[in-house]
Amino acid sequence: MHDSFVTHNSSSWQGEPPLSRGGFILLSAVMALFTGPAVVLNATVIIVSLLHKQLRQPLNYALVNMAVADLGSAVTGGLLSVVHNAQGFSSLGRTSCVMEGFAVSLFGITSLCTVALIAVERMFVVCKPLGHMTFQKKHALAAIALSWIWSLTWNVPPLLGWGRYEPEGVGTSCAPDWRNRDPHHMSYILVYFTVCFAVPFVVILVSYSRLMWTLHQVSKLACLEGGAVAKKELKVASMVVLMVLTFLISWLPYAALSMLVVFNPHLEISPLVGTVPVYLAKTSTVYNPIIYIYCNKQFQRYVVPFLLCREVRTQEDTSEVVTTVEMSTNKVSPA
Repeated sequence: MHDSFVTHNSSSWQGEPPLSRGGFILLSAVMALFTGPAVVLNATVIIVSLLHKQLRQPLNYALVNMAVADLGSAVTGGLLSVVHNAQGFSSLGRTSCVMEGFAVSLFGITSLCTVALIAVERMFVVCKPLGHMTFQKKHALAAIALSWIWSLTWNVPPLLGWGRYEPEGVGTSCAPDWRNRDPHHMSYILVYFTVCFAVPFVVILVSYSRLMWTLHQVSKLACLEGGAVAKKELKVASMVVLMVLTFLISWLPYAALSMLVVFNPHLEISPLVGTVPVYLAKTSTVYNPIIYIYCNKQFQRYVVPFLLCREVRTQEDTSEVVTTVEMSTNKVSPA
């Protein structure tokens, strides 16, 4: 199994590796630079959320779900990429390659769907298109389940013969095969990127356009509203806008290159050029925890002491967090 996989890689390189030994080492080091913090930070968010009930609020469930997905992506995709690039080749067999491609895609699309769900949740809480409503635990759990079901639905077909997972870029990781010229497999890629990238992107665009317009109006009325609510809403907006920007920076080049190859089958993309968007997408696992730890004071109060191996601040501070959460449940609180 291992020999057949190496033969496949070698044939795609036409007998020559796409990178020098130093190039592979550099790529491994870059991935390690992003993957290490991604594993630590996402695991920390999950652990402190389990340890402290003050963080187990409905508005934070989506962030924890994203941390779970990003951690899974970092472990199955990031760490393997570090090891394989350090080796200069992939040591996976064919079956393991398929499993890696499936796992990375499953976690990655779940994370993207969670960003879209956070966008919808923010719009409903801030803009109130259906009138006043409280975002409850049942809503959060339903949204989380939807993100996993949606991702699973569209990543299983390659395991059943529609589409397939293959080595990508320089051959040290696996993903959906968007270079395949077979119409049967190309149809899967078109559907896949429509429902797993275009749909979340449109949802994010519509939701945050509505959100930013509402916040613009709220900021004008800040004096009438007392200022504090508007300030909280604008802070939440800054966090989610950063998450959307990192979503675009990380995933747009990968999606664009994939669609370019699908619609222009005769275009030749070098392995090195094909690798850059792939690994850029994989770096997304470290951005989100940094953003919401920095912007979300609830997480900040518990994550920072945990990372520094210190005790959580005084009980007075803890009660302040609880009060803040309770007051903001019917308004807007950093998610």
